[in-house]
Amino acid sequence: MPGLFSSLEYRVRTGEWMDEPNADPEELHKSLAFIRRTNTLLGYTRSTLKHLTRFTRTWPAGTPIRILDVATGSGDVPRAILRWASKRKLSVQVTGIDLHSKTIHEATAASDPHLHFVQGDALNLPFADGSFDYAITSLFLHHLDENQIVTVLSEMNRVSRRGIIAGDLIRTKRAYFWITVFSLFSTPMVRHDGRASVAQALTRPEILALRDRAGVDYASYHKHFAHRFVLAGQKPGIGTDSVV
Repeated sequence: MPGLFSSLEYRVRTGEWMDEPNADPEELHKSLAFIRRTNTLLGYTRSTLKHLTRFTRTWPAGTPIRILDVATGSGDVPRAILRWASKRKLSVQVTGIDLHSKTIHEATAASDPHLHFVQGDALNLPFADGSFDYAITSLFLHHLDENQIVTVLSEMNRVSRRGIIAGDLIRTKRAYFWITVFSLFSTPMVRHDGRASVAQALTRPEILALRDRAGVDYASYHKHFAHRFVLAGQKPGIGTDSVV
């Protein structure tokens, strides 16, 4: 783990405790709750909804839109999408997929007829080509090495007909400092994983290079509040996005 004032010039790959198969269920529950609060407080979920709102201009009237949330965690992003869709009277169905059975158990605590959860591997999504309109992911890519990131983005591209949205952290010294302070009085798992997340997050040049390797260069880079980026775009012929 880098020190508080490290340069963070390069990614520091550190295993996050919540990813361990034998992670303590209570610690995992508290960690997922912390992530949900952070998503709400810092507007991480809102950034995903912002891009979906932009995409609605191209949605065919009366046609249900199917969305896959990759590495869904406790399912807070899918539920936020369904609340957003309900307010706008949009027909949206969301499937959340996660590798870990304990996480899926956490996500399925509350049911919704428009929301379905499955256990599966993001590196080999168990869906046919074009099974969904959009594939999205949030705060997942930093858990992976570079080749895995390329694979996940490629898989998201494969199963989506219209486009992708992939949001994550930006690696900066300021972000590392703030997550250290922000998680100071949280659980040991939250304190460890928060710092580890930033240390292995991606800079703009890094994620753009991986985006291009994955063949999703239609997804443009957007910087958002609280040291976060989003890759978002629709495939050629679906919508117009200025790619950066």
